[in-house]
Amino acid sequence: MIQLRVFAKSLRHALQGLSDIFWAEQSFRIQSFLGLCVIILSVLLPLLTWERILLFLLTAAVLILEILNTIIERVADAVQPRLSPMVREVKDMMAAAVFLTALVALLVGIFIFAPPLYEIVCAILQLCKP
Repeated sequence: MIQLRVFAKSLRHALQGLSDIFWAEQSFRIQSFLGLCVIILSVLLPLLTWERILLFLLTAAVLILEILNTIIERVADAVQPRLSPMVREVKDMMAAAVFLTALVALLVGIFIFAPPLYEIVCAILQLCKP
């Protein structure tokens, strides 16, 4: 049986964690803004369901990896405050994981958004052939 108070407390902690990372990490704020733009565009443009799902998943993947990156950075700093070569490597590797995921998300977003945006621009400028 689900205990509502325990669930509500867990939910508050999760939302506090989101708030903490949002206000502490500029990159998370930027990625959140871009993710919101992707979601708004995916709702407004005539996309297939699988395209929307893929965009939502990639947006979530970038944000989740950024959260994990921040967690690992903070734990590494707490365990070994001075920047050792190993801590630097771990931080760089996590940053690379976020970067690669964001790059893939960007490329997929371009492939998915380009055709409908092209059609809209052509229609506005009357460049497309009827």
